[in-house]
Parts: sequence; structure tokens; C-alpha cells
Amino acid sequence: MAPVTVITGGGRGIGAATARRLAAAGHHVALCYLRDHAAAETVVADLRATGVSAVAVCADTTDPDQVDELFTAAARLGPLTGLVNNAGVTSPIGPFTELRVEDLRRVVDVNLIGYVLCAQQAARRMTDGGAIVNVSSAAATLGGPGEYVHYAAAKGATDTLTVGLAKELAPRGIRVNAVAPGIVRTDIHAVSGVPDRPDRAAGRIPLGRAGEPDEVAAAIAWLLGPDASYTTGTVLRVAGGL
Repeated sequence: MAPVTVITGGGRGIGAATARRLAAAGHHVALCYLRDHAAAETVVADLRATGVSAVAVCADTTDPDQVDELFTAAARLGPLTGLVNNAGVTSPIGPFTELRVEDLRRVVDVNLIGYVLCAQQAARRMTDGGAIVNVSSAAATLGGPGEYVHYAAAKGATDTLTVGLAKELAPRGIRVNAVAPGIVRTDIHAVSGVPDRPDRAAGRIPLGRAGEPDEVAAAIAWLLGPDASYTTGTVLRVAGGL
């Protein structure tokens, strides 16, 4: 039976790259997006072209009812085997003292509460083992000083969530891991107000360049797959040496 994987934030960036890689490996995919319907449908068309089943669901991962609808749609593709918790947001880069409360709440809602709600649904629906991969960030251990300490703190919580869930769900054969990307070429930098951040930051990355979405997708796919069968509770850093 083919794997069935839910990918949040699957219309662009790391989520879209992961969807395409998993489809090439035979996964049926249910992805969610929040605003860009056209981008999500383009990804779905690419996935279906490989011969797998795929569906795009407009869902806000901070809303329990919409999360339930996403996983119900995934169930129509077959028994759930995987979740990639990828939907994430940041806010304008700047000093901690200038952080707006509305930005703080949105970052925590999406990057922590959304992850918890989706992992909860996955854990309820995975009846024969499975794997969850949470997309964290190298910022979780670097702290994001002068840029987005609140985002880094939320990603630190992602790492803790990963370790705790891995231990709790292991007796049921469900593995839980995280991938911690560094600076990767995605649209998230435009939201932060510094769209060219990957190029600006290249000089302080030991490998001398920003990462590409597919490089992170490769790590996610490995953690979901059978070659990682004895790997759980791990945060795999994909950050060019940061």
C-alpha cells in the first residue's frame, strides 16, 4: 500500500519541494495552503503527473476545525502514514524591543500551536505506525538576535515538541523527528522585509551559500522513509554549517 503523507504549507518553498520529492517516491500527498491557490494547484498537477493521488486543501493550521478537514481529505487517499509539519511564518526583522504583540501571537500560533494541532490529528489517525517530521530552524539554537528572537523561541519549542512526542508515540511505532534548516531560498524572507537575505547572509555561512528547498526536502524524505526506521527524537540540522 502506498504511503499517504500530509504536508502543511505545501504550495511553495520547502513544502512544495518535499511534495514533489515524495510523489516521485510513490507517496500520495494531501497538502494545505493558506492563500496562493494557483501555486498549490500547480504543485498538485505536478504530483499527479507522476501517477500518485494528490489534493490541495485551503486550511489555516491554527484552526482545529480546518486541520480536521485537511486530515479528513487526506484519509480519502488511504490510511495516513506521514505528516510534514512545515507551515510557518515569521514577521518583519527588527529589534526585540520593537516586536508587535500581533506579530508575536501569529508566529506562536502558526509555528507552535499549528504544529501541535496537526501532530495531534496525525497521532490520532496513524493506526499502524507512521512518521512525523517537524520543520524547525537553526534559529532554535542560534537565538535570532537582532532579527526575530520570538521566531527562534517558537522553533526551540518545535525541537522540544519533537523530542517529547517521539518518546510518547514510540510504543505505537510512530517516529517523530525534525529538520532544522538554515537560511534557505524561499519566500519567507520577503515576509521578514529582507527578500535578499539569503545573498546577504552567504558570507557568514560556512559553506558560503544559502540552501535550496530541495536540499531540505531530501532530509525530510529520508526521515519519513524506511532508511530512517531506527531514527526518532532527532533534530537533523541542514544549515550549511551554521
